[in-house]
Amino acid sequence: MKTTSIFPLKLNELEFLIKSNFEKNADEDLLFSFYEHQGKKVVVFGILYLLDIQKLESALLAPLLNASEPWTVKRLKNELPVGNSSLASSVDIILTQLFLGKIFIYIEGEDEAISYVLSKKMQRSIEKSETESVVIGPQPAFIESLETNLNLLQNLLPTPDLVLEKIMVGTAPTREVRIAYMKSIANTTDVNTMRQRIQDLKIDELEDSTVLTQYISDSSISLFPQFYLTELPNRVAYTLQEGKIGVLVENSPLCIIAPSTFFSFFETMEDKYMRWPVGSALRMIRMIAAVLALLLTPLYVAIVTYQYELIPTELLISLGQSRAGVPFPPIIEALIIELFIELLREAGARLPTKVGQTMGIVGGIVIGQAAVDAGLTSNILIIVVAASALASYTSPSYSMGTTIRIIRFPIIFLASLYGILGIMFGICLVLIHLLKMTSLGRPYIAPLYPLKVEDFSSVFFRLPPADTAKRATMYQPKDPFRYSARNAKRKRDIDE
Repeated sequence: MKTTSIFPLKLNELEFLIKSNFEKNADEDLLFSFYEHQGKKVVVFGILYLLDIQKLESALLAPLLNASEPWTVKRLKNELPVGNSSLASSVDIILTQLFLGKIFIYIEGEDEAISYVLSKKMQRSIEKSETESVVIGPQPAFIESLETNLNLLQNLLPTPDLVLEKIMVGTAPTREVRIAYMKSIANTTDVNTMRQRIQDLKIDELEDSTVLTQYISDSSISLFPQFYLTELPNRVAYTLQEGKIGVLVENSPLCIIAPSTFFSFFETMEDKYMRWPVGSALRMIRMIAAVLALLLTPLYVAIVTYQYELIPTELLISLGQSRAGVPFPPIIEALIIELFIELLREAGARLPTKVGQTMGIVGGIVIGQAAVDAGLTSNILIIVVAASALASYTSPSYSMGTTIRIIRFPIIFLASLYGILGIMFGICLVLIHLLKMTSLGRPYIAPLYPLKVEDFSSVFFRLPPADTAKRATMYQPKDPFRYSARNAKRKRDIDE
């Protein structure tokens, strides 16, 4: 039942109209308190389990009942010591706002009801990130409370240059989204594009920031993630100062970072906190590991099936002896072990933490050894698949690691059909796809395409801090410089 009744109303009429829009027994959750003060009838109502009752009694009811003069909506709005008040002129408006944890006050005969936000929000405490392990650097991670997340971000960037633009998305319920960017740094086109994509969404519900990325991505069919998702406030603060944009969603512990390149998914904040040679080496190791995760098993299948001449004679003899009792061709052998590894990985992720760790370790050892003893596979393939699995875990982004694991299977099939040539064909298809991709309109594999050699130090390796005064040009920030490079290199002793 839907009502379009507008004020003024009798209090019993208002109560009937509100309760008639709730299902049977659901109206028991409604708080309706009637008072008479200075000759005026007043009702205070809201949804009981959404309200902070202690705050309601101390900050609202006590001043309301102890007033010496009759209340009007105008006096309530100006004098009641509760912030965030708003007015509602119809029952329809009230019904849409009740579920936001608002308490309403209506004085009989008035043309409007006044509401206050007195919601009781349950949230977990700030903890370490579960998806991005941090060894060196700040530990706090975002949580599901948007207010807390905004507080964490604002504390890291205490400047009026930080813009936290608010957009409401969805209809049932409406979800608050915040676009964060540095006004003097972020590219205006990128900001406008992100704002337009979010505002154009016509959906009934926005479940999470991960779902939002699927709505606003440049390509909806690509396996590759086009926006980086992070739990770390310090990573968001750093990328905002690089000229990127962050998007925070209510009830989501993940922040969207855009635009993101393919190489952004192999960067960590520890690269920044460690000395630059160490940070550069670790970043290169992750990129090499991604290549190994993608190609190790396909190379095994291709070489064993077609290109025996690429294997040294001693290793070829050992490989022949290992595969002597295996009744399957290399493609079937590889798929069996890869499937076992994926099942163990998925089971370890879904089971409780302690049980999942045990499952991964014990299951891998037992199944691997049993598969070799049963003649299903060779020892060498077990080593290859294990190395490939380890390499896929080095990606800081779970979504990118998952993408690499999935893409590996088509390349394995191509390797079984055409050998090394099939692998090269598969790699070429992936590269063509990456060349066509964009993230918020920016090239996905920049700075390789379009080529910007000056940005290599921001992507593939690090330079000493004194040599990184310039921001990456591939994001086209308004202010290209962080600080004066000349002054950063000056070193003076205290006696100079």
